[in-house]
Amino acid sequence: MKEEKQSNLTGTKDDGDDAGPRQQLWKRKTAELEKDFKTDVEQGLTSAEATHRLAENGKNELLTKKTSNWLLFLKQFNNSITYILAATAIVTLLLQHYPDSVVIGAVIIANALVGFFQEVSADNALSKIKELLVSECYVIRDGHKLELPAKEVVAGDIIHLEAGDTVPADLRLVSADNMKIQESNLTGETNSVLKTEDALDAKKVPLAERTNMAYAATSVTSGSGVGVVVATGTDTEIGHIQQDVVEVKSKATPLMQNLNKLGWLLSLAIVAIAVGLFILGAFLQVYTLPVLLIAVITMIVGSMPEGMPASVSVVLAMGTRKLTRQKAIVKTLPAVETLGAVDIVNTDKTGTLTKNEMTVTDIITAHEQYTVSGVGYAATGKIQKTDGQQVNWKENDELKWLIQIAGQTTDASFHQEEGQWVLTGEPTDGALTGLFHKFTGVAPTVNEIDSLPFDSAFRYSARLALLNKQKVLMVKGAPQTLFKKMEQHNSPLIKEQWLAKMERLTKQGKRVVALGYQTAEEMTDKIITADIGQNFHLVGLVGIIDPPRQEVADAIRKLRYAGIKVKMITGDDPNTALAIAEQLNLADKVNVITGPELDQMTEEHLAAEIDKYTVFARTTPSDKLKIVKAQQKRGHVVSMTGDGVNDAPALKQADIGVAMGIKGTDVAKSSADMVLADDNFTTILTAVKEGRHIFDNIRKTIRFLLPTSFAEGLIVVMSILLDQTMPLYPTQLLWINMVSALTIQFAFIFEPAEKGIMARGPRRVTQGILRKVDVIEIAYVSLLISSLGMLAYNLMTKQGMSEVVGSTMTLNVIIFGKIFYLFNMRNKHPVFSRYFFQNKMAFYIIAVLVVLQMGIIYLPFMQEIFHTTAPGWTAGWLVPIIAGIIVLVVTEVVKYGRAFVDRLSLQKEQRK
Repeated sequence: MKEEKQSNLTGTKDDGDDAGPRQQLWKRKTAELEKDFKTDVEQGLTSAEATHRLAENGKNELLTKKTSNWLLFLKQFNNSITYILAATAIVTLLLQHYPDSVVIGAVIIANALVGFFQEVSADNALSKIKELLVSECYVIRDGHKLELPAKEVVAGDIIHLEAGDTVPADLRLVSADNMKIQESNLTGETNSVLKTEDALDAKKVPLAERTNMAYAATSVTSGSGVGVVVATGTDTEIGHIQQDVVEVKSKATPLMQNLNKLGWLLSLAIVAIAVGLFILGAFLQVYTLPVLLIAVITMIVGSMPEGMPASVSVVLAMGTRKLTRQKAIVKTLPAVETLGAVDIVNTDKTGTLTKNEMTVTDIITAHEQYTVSGVGYAATGKIQKTDGQQVNWKENDELKWLIQIAGQTTDASFHQEEGQWVLTGEPTDGALTGLFHKFTGVAPTVNEIDSLPFDSAFRYSARLALLNKQKVLMVKGAPQTLFKKMEQHNSPLIKEQWLAKMERLTKQGKRVVALGYQTAEEMTDKIITADIGQNFHLVGLVGIIDPPRQEVADAIRKLRYAGIKVKMITGDDPNTALAIAEQLNLADKVNVITGPELDQMTEEHLAAEIDKYTVFARTTPSDKLKIVKAQQKRGHVVSMTGDGVNDAPALKQADIGVAMGIKGTDVAKSSADMVLADDNFTTILTAVKEGRHIFDNIRKTIRFLLPTSFAEGLIVVMSILLDQTMPLYPTQLLWINMVSALTIQFAFIFEPAEKGIMARGPRRVTQGILRKVDVIEIAYVSLLISSLGMLAYNLMTKQGMSEVVGSTMTLNVIIFGKIFYLFNMRNKHPVFSRYFFQNKMAFYIIAVLVVLQMGIIYLPFMQEIFHTTAPGWTAGWLVPIIAGIIVLVVTEVVKYGRAFVDRLSLQKEQRK
């Protein structure tokens, strides 16, 4: 009810028609604001009215519902894989296979812990957003300026802000004195926004362009201002971000969805076969019912691939460790593989694709145009003409003056933190200071006499300084402003030529600053604004942009080659975003759409049109979330890269959220699945390759596990159908599963990535893990191994071999069938090729398996437990090795046939 009452006063949206005080606040004049919010900009609210509103609407704070950790932990058991594992654990426990039960139980607990810590991390994101709100602020109440707790601020309060303050709630400014606010929390753009109290006469204004609004959790970098509180708590823009984070539901990764589906299908198939087999056995009266029941349960235990979740977890963990060494910290195991399925990478512009270091890239003088090389604050560079000819700036008077003025008129400075240059001051000033330092090698030394700071009223700054024993007034500012000053004093100016040159830079999305000077009289010791422009020399214009990172273009090219589209989502100007996108070659044809244009689309329309656009400019946090949802609705597997609070909802919604580790906010890092420790976009390329490699190894592991597990179950099935003694005891099946789980199935973890892994495009998650051809392979390999085991057992026992020797031989047939099948499965190349020794760990693992197998055969206490004996050389080793060779030859012939058919299909497609 409180929320409903508050929305009646403050509204909840900044768009739409003119109904409601909060809507289109930028159009309101001071008198209208006073009327709408029942306040007085001079006197503020009365204490009584403020207390009443606080009681009615609630405190100005972001509340988070804290779920019990125990409840979070218990929720992790509510999934199909856990049900299957739990059922298997109960069966093995009933069969008194205690070691197997313990292992399976440990896997269940481990999986639950992984999910638990993932949800705790999501809760942390909400807590981090809550911490962004300021604790104290200056409020005008009863005509007095008071310092009050920010949580007691209400709609209609009058807030006074100064440089260094954090805005406590959403405000409509009624006074702004040279005021700049850093709004990166909401827009992601690091440049401070110049604020004004003037009403904006526009129906739709992007959040980044609402110059008369101040939003909660943003910071005042310079100047001062006064504003009327128009929204508090969850109704603020930062509150909307928190709500978006809350509403984004955690979902299973594509891999886990595939594994859940596969797990259900396998378990249902195995149980259905077991029930059918029990009914058939009872009807045929093959065994007594107790023996039949044990046989059927043995078949279930043998067929159920209990080691599959553990194997998948180990493969994912190994991939996680590998990526950590390469500066990509993955917070949840399944997220590692998700990167391999990604087909869209959404990324912020500032600080991700660009260095977040404003740099002078162009210089235009009256006589020439130049480009400046060297990206970022620490770079060295060269000045070149448009034809590529390098210029010695020290021999060019215009360039000497321009570089000198750039250094003399800025207040920005740099210092190093952990090997990185850090700017103190405004980004534009930083670009000019960087230009001076790039070519002189030192910080500018200023013999200042007087200075005039930048002011929004006249849009330039000036500095009177002693330069070469002469007093010089140097000015930098908006070109149109300096042109106007020169025209007022009849200083020489060919305005049309300069405007044409300026337009060329602005079309490239660059910020243009004019630099010039005029000499001052010997007695002058103060800047007189009326005299600026008299005998003024316009030295030139500089084009400033936050340039692309040098390594990013190559990474984007490789991502596109891998079938992955890279999309830019930014709060920046569309022209600037387009310029960067074209420089980086994000697409063959870059199409741009803005946040306000997105707002005009329905969800269905946006989903239908979303793939047409490469750049999304002037976006709000809710726009980013909307974009990701639309892409997912089209069936894309989406990665979202970001570093700001404004990115948090989209980071959480994406199939895999990637945050920056150095410049990223705590909120972004808490919301993401992966953190780039080096803030290097190219690390995403490495992560995508590793994700594909991991899926390949998981798929190989499953393709290996299933036929070898089913072979064990089929031996039981065949024994029942043939009405004969089972060649394998339940404990021997348990041994096969245990020894495989500890050794041979982990061989694929160390299998290197196959050649051309990045050329084949993202995997289609709707296809599942196993293809039709894989199912056929699983069927014939399981039938082949089980048939060889049964054939060997029957032939040898008919020749007088004892059942215990025959059982031991059959056990070895299954083990050696696995070993030789492993060599076929490792890669798509022929087994005896230059790739044979590529995975050396596989040979060590096989050696360990053989040693363990010798232990079960020859150690007396093992013989007692597992019903084995020491067979002769022929039965114990020769027959199993021959059986393994047969498995290898058959599977290699099939592999060669598949490769031949694939080549023919490829040639047919190429001819088309």
